[in-house]
Amino acid sequence: MSTLEIKNLHVTVDTPEGTKEILKGVDLTIKSGETHAIMGPNGSGKSTLAYSIAGHPKYTITEGSVTIDGEDVLAMTVDERAKAGIFLAMQYPVEVPGVSVSNFLRTAKTAVAGEAPKLRTWVKDVKTSMEALRMDPAFAERNVNEGFSGGEKKRHEILQMELLAPKIAILDETDSGLDVDALRIVSEGVNRVKDNTGLGVMLITHYTRILNYIKPDFVHVFVNGRVAEEGGPELAARLEAEGYDRFLVEA
Repeated sequence: MSTLEIKNLHVTVDTPEGTKEILKGVDLTIKSGETHAIMGPNGSGKSTLAYSIAGHPKYTITEGSVTIDGEDVLAMTVDERAKAGIFLAMQYPVEVPGVSVSNFLRTAKTAVAGEAPKLRTWVKDVKTSMEALRMDPAFAERNVNEGFSGGEKKRHEILQMELLAPKIAILDETDSGLDVDALRIVSEGVNRVKDNTGLGVMLITHYTRILNYIKPDFVHVFVNGRVAEEGGPELAARLEAEGYDRFLVEA
């Protein structure tokens, strides 16, 4: 069992107009096997939470704590956070020209695990995961995300997640830009990894459509840098019917 615990997290970012506080005291605990949906309108702080946990230098933690299994995440470098078991699937995955997908994946696995995977087992694992994600084997020799469609980039993110086997996965709007088929395949990939490894999931999304495939145990509504309401799957259904207007009025 692993636990990611966020307590009273305050985060600022520098803008042309000056320093702006984005997160204003966030409390959230995610345990192995749990799926937490983070929902809310644009600008509410959802992605800021994801990138702050991952260690993006753009964001400054001014107060609060983040721990994984009792270890101080905020004291770790970005690569140490990955080694500790935190995985971030980005909303807009970056291209890495000159680096093939196969080399990238094996290098990442070696860095996270501390040793290179056995080649025969590794090749089989990569092939099995790519088949499950309906990825052409030729993708393994293409440069990372270069010329990939939105759906291909998102499948590649889930491929990474499956092969790296983290403790906690943060999925930042993984559903954006996906057609119906890609959404189902990506969602099945997330569910498969969770079932096989006991993965804890933080799923950031604007919409409830992905929640038809990845069933949340908990739903948290972010408004103006804070958790405005928490509940179960029924809260997502209410948001689908009513939107975020009532939260914005209260804020």
